[in-house]
Amino acid sequence: MTTQTQYEKYLKKAYSQLPEQVSSKDRFEVPKPNSEAVGSRTFIYNFKEICDRIRRDQSQVLKYLSKELGTSGVIDGEYAVFKGRFSKESVMRLVDAFISREVLCPVCNKPDTKIVREGRIDFLVCEACGAKSSIRK
Repeated sequence: MTTQTQYEKYLKKAYSQLPEQVSSKDRFEVPKPNSEAVGSRTFIYNFKEICDRIRRDQSQVLKYLSKELGTSGVIDGEYAVFKGRFSKESVMRLVDAFISREVLCPVCNKPDTKIVREGRIDFLVCEACGAKSSIRK
């Protein structure tokens, strides 16, 4: 069997194992923050789910949101609690800002990234295209 026919055989086998149609074109869908202001506190009930979906540590996301909201926050099981009353829109805007700044690759715009610390600088390394860009503090 020649190399060409062997290649074509394996190629046909690979194509036969692919699904005919992908169910969703956008595989990266972050759930909208389910937040509610109760008394003088704001709760994000699906905080763990959001962090799991964007593949970031909960403490990292909590630190960013606390800094941007200008208040303290704690993780309580599946949800996060912040001191102060904040609207759903402001929480959603901040989560979207975190995703665009520290999750999506600035080169290919894919979410397949990880944060690597080299010295005192954090880099966003894309596993899809290989780009490496610094994250400003």
